[in-house]
Amino acid sequence: MDQFFNVKRPDEVFEIIQGFAPAGEETVPLEDALGRTLSQDLIAQEDLPGFLRSTMDGYAVRAKDTFGASESLPALLRVSGEVLMGQSHGIEMEEGQAVKISTGGKLPAGADGVVMVEYCTLLDSETLEVSRAISPLENVIQPGDDFQQGSTVLKKGYRLRPQDLGVMAGLGVTEVSVFRKPRIAILSTGDEIVTIDTQPRPGEVRDINRYTLGAFCKRLGAAPLYLGLCPDEFQSMKRMVEEGVAQADTVWVSGGSSVGTRDLTLKVFETLPKFELLVHGISISPGKPTIIGRSGPQPVIGLPGHVASAMVVAEVFLTRLISRLSGQREVMDRFRNQMEAQLSQNVESAPGREDYVRVKLIEKGDRLIAEPVFGKSGLISTLVEADGLIQVDMNTEGVYEGQTVRVMLFDQVDGGCG
Repeated sequence: MDQFFNVKRPDEVFEIIQGFAPAGEETVPLEDALGRTLSQDLIAQEDLPGFLRSTMDGYAVRAKDTFGASESLPALLRVSGEVLMGQSHGIEMEEGQAVKISTGGKLPAGADGVVMVEYCTLLDSETLEVSRAISPLENVIQPGDDFQQGSTVLKKGYRLRPQDLGVMAGLGVTEVSVFRKPRIAILSTGDEIVTIDTQPRPGEVRDINRYTLGAFCKRLGAAPLYLGLCPDEFQSMKRMVEEGVAQADTVWVSGGSSVGTRDLTLKVFETLPKFELLVHGISISPGKPTIIGRSGPQPVIGLPGHVASAMVVAEVFLTRLISRLSGQREVMDRFRNQMEAQLSQNVESAPGREDYVRVKLIEKGDRLIAEPVFGKSGLISTLVEADGLIQVDMNTEGVYEGQTVRVMLFDQVDGGCG
């Protein structure tokens, strides 16, 4: 093989990724559902809340008994007890009655509103002076105000947030049907790659991609499966890739995806059952020598060996793949997390490809400056120094100093990767 074939534009690759199906389903306890994606619509099996409840401390009343009340002409009501939290008041409200109630308490039968305590004065133990009129249903939440029985609370494909777990708890949901976390088999290839606890000899390098790609997967809620290191040898790679296909939902091979005599990744992929080559080369820089194929329903990915190239491809394309495998209705898009900045210098680009340039963000007065971090794709220092990427459109010859650009920010670790 002496040239790329089946090279795709980025938008074509996005469309191809949309064609992959989610991983399987599972049921998890509610406390383990944060960040997971619903595999079924969540339907309310009851009203939430299930009763008329107060939103204020005060007195439950019949609203019409307060009509016309004012500071100069207050209404006088008869106090007939107190609603204790978690209990129902045992009487039917009659004309001229009031019952003391706290925020969240259940209104007695017959009451249809709550007068705030600020507008109430006890003249004695049984006589209440109300200095403000209320409307029916004032300061109360009605049954079903949050969600009515039978309504769709959350749709299939929705990624769960803390507040979503809260509403499920309120509805008595103890277990949740979600899509499985995608299992991603990661294989680093190359005769020159050694484990990180090894002192490299001349010509050898430690395995960086296992850790960058694995952390990338964890950050997005996927579960990496490390297959180990593989030399540039066909049978060894074939055996390890087959192992990955058997154990995971997708296999990512870093190294060996560039065109050349030692390009084994595609040759190995071609031996997989029902293999179909979808992409061999993407019109981007860095990251052109990327392979995307499928073995039956499973995506298999060949990534560049150079760490910056592999990570740019991961940020731009594999974020979407993980989103699809996770069953998310709305695809995660790195470009949604972005800021505008002014470019500090000209950046040239070759027409016909999309360039992703690493940049550092610098505050200068009231301006935010994007400073390019140049360096070869084998240098990880360019990623460490950078805050994000800017995209240079394939139909331009570059971007210019002072031009406003959108910076696709690298995610900050928030301490909660499942």
